[in-house]
Amino acid sequence: MRAQTTNTRLPAEVTSFVGRRHEMAEVKRCLPTSHAVTLVGVGGVGKTRLALRVALDLARDFRGGVWFVELAAVENPDMVPQIVLEALEIPDHSLKSPMEVLTEYLRDKQALVILDNCEHLVRECAVLAEALLRSAPGLRILATSREALGIAGEQTLAVPTLPLPDQDGPRVPLESLATCDAVCLFTERARAVLPSFAVTEDNRDVVVGICRRLDGLPLGIELAAVRLRALSVQQLYERLDDRFRLLTAGSRAVLPRHQTLRSLIDWSYALCSEKEQALWARVSVFSGGLDLEAAEAVCAGDGLTREEILDLVCGLVDKSILIREEHGSQARYRLLEIIRQYGMEKLAATGEQAALQRRHRDYFRALSAQAWEQRFGPAQADWFTRLRMEHANLHTALEHCFGDPEQVTDGLDLAADLLYHWITGYYLGEGRRWLERGLAVHTEPSQTRARALWANAWLAIIQADTASAAAMLEESRSIGERLGLEPVLAYVALFSGMIAMCEGDDESAVALYQEALARHRATGDPVGTALALVRLSLAYSFRGDSRQAIALGEECLALADAHGEGWHRAYMMMALGVEVWRQGDLTRATELETSSLVFNREIDDPLGVGINLEVLAWIAATEKRYERAALLLGILDTVWQAIGAPLSGYGHLSGYHHGCVRITRQELGEQAFDTAVKRGAGLSYDDALAYALGEETRVGERPVKGRSGPLTPRETEIAHLVAQGLTNKEIAASLVISQRTAEGHIEHILSKLGYHSRAQIAVWIGEQPDQ
Repeated sequence: MRAQTTNTRLPAEVTSFVGRRHEMAEVKRCLPTSHAVTLVGVGGVGKTRLALRVALDLARDFRGGVWFVELAAVENPDMVPQIVLEALEIPDHSLKSPMEVLTEYLRDKQALVILDNCEHLVRECAVLAEALLRSAPGLRILATSREALGIAGEQTLAVPTLPLPDQDGPRVPLESLATCDAVCLFTERARAVLPSFAVTEDNRDVVVGICRRLDGLPLGIELAAVRLRALSVQQLYERLDDRFRLLTAGSRAVLPRHQTLRSLIDWSYALCSEKEQALWARVSVFSGGLDLEAAEAVCAGDGLTREEILDLVCGLVDKSILIREEHGSQARYRLLEIIRQYGMEKLAATGEQAALQRRHRDYFRALSAQAWEQRFGPAQADWFTRLRMEHANLHTALEHCFGDPEQVTDGLDLAADLLYHWITGYYLGEGRRWLERGLAVHTEPSQTRARALWANAWLAIIQADTASAAAMLEESRSIGERLGLEPVLAYVALFSGMIAMCEGDDESAVALYQEALARHRATGDPVGTALALVRLSLAYSFRGDSRQAIALGEECLALADAHGEGWHRAYMMMALGVEVWRQGDLTRATELETSSLVFNREIDDPLGVGINLEVLAWIAATEKRYERAALLLGILDTVWQAIGAPLSGYGHLSGYHHGCVRITRQELGEQAFDTAVKRGAGLSYDDALAYALGEETRVGERPVKGRSGPLTPRETEIAHLVAQGLTNKEIAASLVISQRTAEGHIEHILSKLGYHSRAQIAVWIGEQPDQ
């Protein structure tokens, strides 16, 4: 327990404090200039604990005293001044009102008062705070609430749930996992009841799963850890489906509504208006989040007009039910999973659940169809990003489609419309499962089945499952010929060519690609035309026909440029890079591959990134930069492992890969080669791509050519914005990233530099030499 000054009246810390370094720094930054700071967030997120820790750290700065005022149990609003008076332990026997006594007592003091749990007394707390701050210039008020007090000069800071390990991307090392705040909190509390507990390779996935199911909510994690007295970690994970019943073992020393999740959320629900309660229930049909447009489309009607939705959303944000996040120029909202389940219970009780689920399904079916139609144009990358943000909702929509026998055809169309979503993310296996689920039910020969078959075949080829792909393409061809579906026959020819190429039959592959190109041109399909041009260019390059390879590549680039398209263009640049490398123009080959990699990094396409890294490794070996080649090969091990297949869909290039490995190992020697590969595999994803692009990074303790400092280019950019005094929100808007992403970057910067405040970052930036 920390030592307290004589003027400090704060509850003792009975458990360790975990994480929250960024949030603490933000509160400390705001308090000197903002006389009132309110920590807002959902119940159980740790607002009180954060406020107490900040107060303990700042106690010596407030010579007039630091006091904690617990308001949760106060039922009579008129008692607020009296409760504050009692908390400050002011002896007074006069006839003055509590407010007068408080004002006189604090008038000349440099003091900090924490008003805890203000949400049910917002108006009264606002009145008290304004009156005290007007009369006491040295006073600072730190409040915790589920909504802001709404007073002049108030600085509101949202307290998020604890960070969770990244669900997508490469698997993080065990030692890195142990530093994740949510996992760290679970581990600390688990050891309190089971001293031998540790996160190991055997239980890491289960522990992460527990924290993820609880959304990183501190109260939920603490209540879950207590159950390890009777359950194993695996049993706890399996029983978390009934969160409300399981998590009821809170401390008897706190208020009843903080002892269980159910009573905590009941309290929040009671604070909402009737229409806010209705919207809470309706938005629970969304998974992973929603935007305003989706809320208006799905939730309006039956007592809620479309025009009311915005105000109701704002009300739920103010009450910390909906969590607002910025993604580029758009605001999105999400419910913690525990809050969403509560809403689902309320929705089921109204009898509206089935109707809302149908609206949700229809909305995302239409959204996906629109994305499919615009997959070759200037909005393409935006659609990739949008669908990735909606991944959980798309999953839910597909479940609803396949759960209704009359909607299976729509479900199969939806799964096929999401083809590029499956390919450009880490969702290949999931895409195949959805398509196969629909194909198993929708068996009649139709355009829908034919398209789903060739779409699934493409995913199978990427996964190196060419036998399954060939069988699906044969059936798709049969349906296409029977029904006269020219677009189907064009794609069947294209993907059949890819199989032939993987099997080493480049002559048949070229013939099939030429057939596909002719058919796509005849139907006026720019998407199929671009894909055929990429593959045909690669095939001619493989056969040594440089002139044809370059000509087809230039035609594809012109087609993409005419449509303002980026993804197919990036793959064409990759293919041209292979050919130019073969010709010996290593500078031009590097330019093509790095330009392609920059785009693939921006949209986070792991397949595109993997192929780019392959070619860059071959280029490095040709340049006799063998250590760089080995590092890139190590990075590739991680990338291909994440995708599930090496050189996915480009197996005919494997000879180049093996040649690169052979010459690099031969020139470096076994030990140096293995060491460099291991170093490359140990890089974070961001650092790996920064290194591949010739940017600045470090591998372990050893510097690798690039920047002189410890930050990636993106982190350096963010550090400069921090030094300029921009808020997280302003940084996110400036860089077109989410506020949560910006916060994560800043937390990582602090960790890398060993700092605790944004001010230290600003000083560090000022000390750096001009670049």
